[in-house]
Amino acid sequence: MQIISVASGKGGVGKSLISANLAIALAKAGKTVVVADMDLGASNLHLALGFPSAKIGMGTFLTGQSKFEEIIQQTDYENVYFIPGDSEIPGLSSIKASQKNSIIRRFKNLDTDYLILDLGAGTHLSILDFFLMSPQGIIVTSPTVTATLNGYLFLKNTVFRLMQNSFKRGSKAANILTDLKKDSTSLQRLYIPKLAEKIRQIDPENAQVFYDQMEQFQPRLIMNMIDEPTDADKAYKIRRSCREYLGLDLEFLGVIYKDSLQDVALSSRLPITVYKPQSLLSQAIFRIADKILVSETKSFNDSIMTSDESFQTAEAEALEDFENKMSYIEDLLGTGALSMSDLAETIKSQQYEITQLRKENLLYKSKLIKAASQGFKI
Repeated sequence: MQIISVASGKGGVGKSLISANLAIALAKAGKTVVVADMDLGASNLHLALGFPSAKIGMGTFLTGQSKFEEIIQQTDYENVYFIPGDSEIPGLSSIKASQKNSIIRRFKNLDTDYLILDLGAGTHLSILDFFLMSPQGIIVTSPTVTATLNGYLFLKNTVFRLMQNSFKRGSKAANILTDLKKDSTSLQRLYIPKLAEKIRQIDPENAQVFYDQMEQFQPRLIMNMIDEPTDADKAYKIRRSCREYLGLDLEFLGVIYKDSLQDVALSSRLPITVYKPQSLLSQAIFRIADKILVSETKSFNDSIMTSDESFQTAEAEALEDFENKMSYIEDLLGTGALSMSDLAETIKSQQYEITQLRKENLLYKSKLIKAASQGFKI
């Protein structure tokens, strides 16, 4: 079984939509998939799957109202099973360590080809530990500054958590981390490779455990909601920061362009890979699924090799998808389904979303619409 924990650091980057559609794509390849909604404070994965609101789920299991086997529910899609999150149960977003460990044990005993965990936003310890169930978790981000920063910060907290888990309680290495956490300023400026080297000089045995774990740890990155090929460059910035400040390398699974069909599919209560399999977004998901299908399942007992090839491949894919996207727009213009004014307005809207704050954006857009209306009358 390959465990795929999907995290983002912040909400609103399409993490749940990717989790749902990735499950569909892997199932279409003949694999059995269990997808679990572990965003326990704001569960919404059922909407992305088009699954009716469930009466039982992770919440009823944690409160003792359901057995674990009962909350694994079959979906309308062959080979896809779903574990709802139950966000309406108070206090569910902050689970106890014993509850977390119980869930992890049951997850690891599942009989399935793939287990996809749609994790909540933030860096709560339980989220980090669920992400660290496998060295091959996926970070979903978008080109915005806040999204990329939060993606990096999530990885930073994950590496620090991995370091904590590597050191025996009461050891010299563990005591260094305890003292460090008392100083928030030093913690914010944490430079993992330098810290690890300092610990190796003081406590080489425990430091070696961390080095071994880091050698195996290789999370995978998806850049979602991009508008043009240059947006994919943000992935390189995250990778450089991870290499320099965390001593961590990433695998780049690829990019996904914004696609208005996603909103239509969501309102239709269908995953985009079911609603429109040939859409640009669906094809990107299928391509990512293909990469996962051919990848070797790793655990923290195996060695993971890093490679620059994933970044080179994803860069070429970004250019290819952009050409397909522009070709699609040209077709719409040719058939009259999309006018030049519609296209111009779409481009303007995208620029505003990137460069303006929401309040400024709304004000500026209203002025442009008014000006465009006056120009049309002339």
